[in-house]
Amino acid sequence: MKQTQENKLGVYPIPKLLRSMALPLIVANVITALYNIVDGIYVAHLSEVALTATTLAFPAQLLMQSVAGGTATGVNSLLSRRLGAGKRKEADVVAAHGFLLAAISYLVFLVLGLVFSGTFIGAFSENTELCTMGTQYLTIVLVGSIGSFLTYSMGGMLEAVGHAGLCMTMSAVGAVTNIVLDPILIFGKLGFPAMGISGAAIATVFSQIVSAVLGIIFNLFLNKDVSIPLKNFRFVKRDLEEIYKVGIPSILMQSLGSIMNVGMNKILIADSEAAVSVFGAYYKMQTFVFMLVFGVTQAQSIIVGYNYGAQKPQRMRQVIKLALVSGIFIMFAGTAVVHLFPEKLLGLFSAGEDMMTIGAHALRVMTMPFCLSAICIILGDALTGMGIGYVSAINSFIRQILVLLPLAYLLMHTAGLYGIWYAFVISEFVSLMVTLILFQKLWRKKVTSRHEQPAK
Repeated sequence: MKQTQENKLGVYPIPKLLRSMALPLIVANVITALYNIVDGIYVAHLSEVALTATTLAFPAQLLMQSVAGGTATGVNSLLSRRLGAGKRKEADVVAAHGFLLAAISYLVFLVLGLVFSGTFIGAFSENTELCTMGTQYLTIVLVGSIGSFLTYSMGGMLEAVGHAGLCMTMSAVGAVTNIVLDPILIFGKLGFPAMGISGAAIATVFSQIVSAVLGIIFNLFLNKDVSIPLKNFRFVKRDLEEIYKVGIPSILMQSLGSIMNVGMNKILIADSEAAVSVFGAYYKMQTFVFMLVFGVTQAQSIIVGYNYGAQKPQRMRQVIKLALVSGIFIMFAGTAVVHLFPEKLLGLFSAGEDMMTIGAHALRVMTMPFCLSAICIILGDALTGMGIGYVSAINSFIRQILVLLPLAYLLMHTAGLYGIWYAFVISEFVSLMVTLILFQKLWRKKVTSRHEQPAK
């Protein structure tokens, strides 16, 4: 007999199921996004140089998160499909792979943080103060990233079996910890010394470790659907191939964001450090809005994966449609807020005159295609739930590397800083076309041709 949680994912009405799973994830993501914004606000109160330093460090930080999140995505996709097919013991082995792969990945970034942080930041600027701040921040974040890797791994296992509320608790506790520690460690309160930008990094690392510890406790004592059998464990080649068949495209897709950030920072810093700070502020705002949609897609991907394994295509179709409506609504609301209040949003980051002059126009233009982004994200994550991870990676490569960066460079040298932001609009239109074509083709091949053939 299948377990109760399996019956829930395969039987509950889709609106109720998506709502019950997505809302806690949305809340968790909102809290996480809020602490990222609060972190930026506190850093900006140090100086505009400090905000620029964290912006320059962000691509390397994003690369680390890409490996952590991409590996977890591969594990979760396989875990959901194994559970959907009723293969409990094989699902447990997948969970053990996820835990150990997170630990191994961390060791790689520990070395990178110790050896290459200064070189990475130094590639952008010769400003001594900027490079010193950026190197301090990046070194601490990468060397202490064990919490981030384990948070992705443990949270993903809880998501895969529908324990969205526990994921929300993990994220909420970690985020609140970071928000509380930021002013204490950055500015020196409650007897702590003022550590400046290093304090922001330490607060981030410590809050991630708190989330990871909670995740381990939740999986050991509250997750009755999946266990982590580490005793006498051996890596299984077939499982590694299945994990990374989805995980590598996801890592590459998210890593492309890191490359895009590097490229945009290089292009923008040729104009001014203020332009880089505007882009950094935008990215934090964008992350907040996108995190709302990611809560929907995380739930959608698990439901799609389970029902794909259980061969229930109508439920897959229903959840994708509902996710599209929800995602587009969220993005429209986010776009409206940014268009109405760009100056107030920039004011949160202690924007100076140069940032204000550049930023209002930049924010309005870059947020114009948000609704298109929602469609691309939701359809791409639906395919990821089915074990087809390469579509999102291909789409991200085309959008961010083949279109966005060359177009941004061209517009900077023809239309100047005023025109460069339109590269984001054009690249999203291209991304939408690619996503629609690939989704329709793969849906017909993987779902319609196998499970939705008309009766003869």
